[in-house]
Amino acid sequence: MSGSVALVGAGPGAADLLTLRAVRHLREADVILYDRLVSSEILSLAGVKPDLIDVGKLPGHAEEIQDRIHRLMVSYVRAGASVVRLKGGDPMVFGRVGEELARLSEEGIDATVVPGISSAIGLPALLGLPLTMRDVSSGFAVLTGQRTYGIADLGPYIAVDTLVVLMGVRHRTRLARGLIDAGRQGTQPVAFIEDGSTPVERIVVSHLGEVADDLVTVRSPAVWVIGDVVDIWSQRTNPTRRVPVLDPTQG
Repeated sequence: MSGSVALVGAGPGAADLLTLRAVRHLREADVILYDRLVSSEILSLAGVKPDLIDVGKLPGHAEEIQDRIHRLMVSYVRAGASVVRLKGGDPMVFGRVGEELARLSEEGIDATVVPGISSAIGLPALLGLPLTMRDVSSGFAVLTGQRTYGIADLGPYIAVDTLVVLMGVRHRTRLARGLIDAGRQGTQPVAFIEDGSTPVERIVVSHLGEVADDLVTVRSPAVWVIGDVVDIWSQRTNPTRRVPVLDPTQG
């Protein structure tokens, strides 16, 4: 008997931002392999007593855990289980789905992909922070903060009006300094969105130079947005105060 596997996006944080298709897969799952940032509220949407397996990455063990994820998916599918691989945000944005699809294909297993709202787009949108804006920003790019960039690597991003950084809290100082060294202005405004779309959301507004000088305290998880759109948005919304967010547990 052969099972099935779906690679499902859990959205940016709040349970009510999941897609209907994602919820359907959760309710039909026998096994859910979930990432560290998936909340208990989201897991509570699952069906009757599925096996919940935490496969969140730990610093220094990412490759080992990724290999375990591959093995678990294959073994459960071959045992006839309906498997959901549940990832924060959208699975196709820095979610290593390409590797997982390749491994499943090697094993002769077809997979379904269920998109989710990426935190790169969804969290700024919830705050009314536009990534593009007429006469201000004609485009944006999304970077991972986990990579070590050289100046040549960052060069193509200097002319991009708006940058969004995911998984970039730990190495924020290094990345900010690299962007400045590559040619981006240190006066560029930056907004960090911590724990976005949750009741403990916090907004930190600063400048790229202050981030590079390690003057900005931010906790993970956080998305940061760099560009002039931040300045226009902050003048309109006064984000120095905590921005109210919807508690997904309330009706």
